[in-house]
Order: sequence, then structure tokens, then C-alpha cells
Amino acid sequence: MPGSLEPLDLGVQIPYHFRCPISLELMRDPVIVGTGQTYDRSSIESWAATGNTTCPVTRLPLTDFTLIPNHTLRRLIQEWCVANRSYGVERIPTPKQPADPVMVRSLLNQAASESNSRHARLSALRRLRGLARDSDKNRSVISTHNAREVLLAVLFSETNSNSSELNHESLAVLSSFQLSESECLLVSSDPDRISYLISLLSHSSIDVRVNSASLLENVVAGTRSPEHRAEISNRDEIFDRIVGILNYPLTYPRAMKVGIKALFALCLVKQHRHKAVAAGAVEALIDRLPDFEKCDAERALATIELLCRIPQGCTAFASHALIVPLLVKIILKISDRATEYAAGALLSLCSAAERLQREAVAAGVLTQLLLLVQSDCTERAKRKAQMLLKLLRDSWPEQSIRNSDDFACSDVVPF
Repeated sequence: MPGSLEPLDLGVQIPYHFRCPISLELMRDPVIVGTGQTYDRSSIESWAATGNTTCPVTRLPLTDFTLIPNHTLRRLIQEWCVANRSYGVERIPTPKQPADPVMVRSLLNQAASESNSRHARLSALRRLRGLARDSDKNRSVISTHNAREVLLAVLFSETNSNSSELNHESLAVLSSFQLSESECLLVSSDPDRISYLISLLSHSSIDVRVNSASLLENVVAGTRSPEHRAEISNRDEIFDRIVGILNYPLTYPRAMKVGIKALFALCLVKQHRHKAVAAGAVEALIDRLPDFEKCDAERALATIELLCRIPQGCTAFASHALIVPLLVKIILKISDRATEYAAGALLSLCSAAERLQREAVAAGVLTQLLLLVQSDCTERAKRKAQMLLKLLRDSWPEQSIRNSDDFACSDVVPF
């Protein structure tokens, strides 16, 4: 960003009044506070977030932290950037303004009122969805107006049975937020509401399916009651439909992200993991694993480890020729958590079949595990690695056994 470049490197001096008094960098989104002083929005918001209640320049109290965009100064800064582009200065983009609280409140009232026309309610929900997806700031503003309560009421309102678009739009907005524990309980404790969300998992629109899966994951993860979580994971077709989203054939990163989050949340309920296996989760996880981003890859590996802990899952993974080499390759490659989950899955698989022990050794697991126990990885990962080394000891070549004597693999602490 231009403000982060040194003036001497640019060959041009940034005008003093273009710099934020707090950060001393070129302002990207100048705003005026109650004292008349102008600051960069991010800087003054950080100042207020740390508990400061005075204007940084004048030291006068700020009783109202309303920020008014300084459009004139922002345009002058943009013109200066363009005039100095030969020095490497890039034009600052015109920032999107955060949602106005008064407008947000009006939109929520409009969406909630059954006396309004269907078109008016849809329009309000679509504007809310756009605002929610624009920025974290907007989502924060929307949340402060009991938005989730309003949206849940619209989503599950019986009067909307002939107006599914209202339900779908409210669901789309809700998918941008995390529900509170009480809101999760409100959904999870009502069988009809769960049935409705599961029915949407087979909707013709992939967006509706993904939004429903996102809300279900939110509910399952946010519900403390083991009984309610078990009831949801025991529902007919829920695993089949979640796996279907994970297997969506077209390139749709959000389907993969939401699909693996939902599958992981459901698989935390041990007594119903066999349903995930029956639904084809094993094949989906192996096929999709190379395509996940870091955080999603960690969830996928955690899910694999969970499924490997039940006989049906272990058998299903063991029958797949790629699983052992894939898990061996992942060790120390993605993250500490990914390494821990991969080692745990390998431990379960190799404990179940000597054939898989030989496959792991042939794939180079010995070197990976010896590096792991010397690394800065988590203690849980190291314990799993030590247990696996001990289990595989009879499968090692003679030379490898002699070279590994210094690693004290017999001193294993169970996890």
C-alpha cells in the first residue's frame, strides 16, 4: 500500500495532511470524528476499540464515535496518487462505506413485518445479504440489532410455506453469522425445524443446499446437548446429502468448505459415524483431500482419524490403495494439527492390519516419523508417532532398527 512505502524510496514526500495522525501513513479511508479531526477509519476504530474515549489530537472527549466519511480529502488523496504514479504510488481504491445502523434496523423491520408485500420483504433480505457479505464490520452492525432472531423467525415462519424465496433469502443471510448457544438450542430442539433444513439439503439450487448445510453445522457445533446432536446426526439421509455437497462436481470452493465442516461436526457423534461411512464419506475424503485449503485439510484429516476409530471406517479406508501413501506424505507438510491427525489415522489403520504396516513402511513412514519425534510438533502428535514406531518395529529393515535406537520408541505414553 502506498502509505507503507518510505518517502525516500518513492522519491516523493507524502503531504502531511494526507497522513493519518495516528498511524502517520497515507489514509485510505479518511473519516471525521466529533471534534472535526480526520483520521484513517481503521486507525481510529482501533483507537476506540482499546478503550480510548478522547480525540487523539485534541484530547477532547468523544461522546459519540460516529465516523463521517471525508469524501473531499479522499478524492484529493486519490488525485495525488495518480499524479505521482511515476514514483510507484498506486491509487487508493474508493472504500465501501460500512452499513448505516439506522438503515439496517429499517431493513430488518421491513423483512420481519408480515404486513409488507412479499417483494418488499425479499428486497430487504437481499440488501441485508449483500451488506453481510461485504465486510466483518457490516456483520457486526447487523448483529447488534437482533438480526439472527429476526431471520430465524422468517426462516421457520409457517406463513412462508407458499413463499419459499423468503425462507431461502433469510437462510442465505443467516449463513453469514454464528448462532448463539440459545439460538442453536432453539433450532436443535425442534424436530420440524431440523427436518426442514435437511429437506433443503436436496434442493435444486446448490446455494440453498450449501446455506442449509452451513446452518446445520452451526447448530450441531453450537449445541451442548449430546442428545440433540445425536438426534440430528441420526436423521435419515443427512450424511448422504452432506457427502453429496462435498462431492459437488463443479468448482465451488464454498461447497467444499461447508461440506467438510458439516461432515466433521456430524462425525463427532461417535454412535453414528458408521452412517458417514455408508454414505460414501471415505471415498469423498480421499478424493477431495488434495484440493482442500489448510484449515479445511485439517478438518478433513480430523474426520479421517475419527472414522478410522470405528471398524467400518477402518475397513473402508484400508481397502483404498491411496490412503496410506497419502497420509504418510502429509506428515510434516501442512501443519502441526494435520500431522497429528494423519499420524493418528495411520496408527489406527496399521493397528488393524499387518498389510497396512508394510505399505506404510514402503511409503517411507519411518523417515517421516523419526523426523516428527524430533520436531517442534505437538506432544500428542509425538506420542502417536512413538506408538506407531513401536508398532512398526517388526516391519523395519534391520539397518533401520539399528539406526533408530536413539529415539527411545519404547517409552510411549498412551493418549
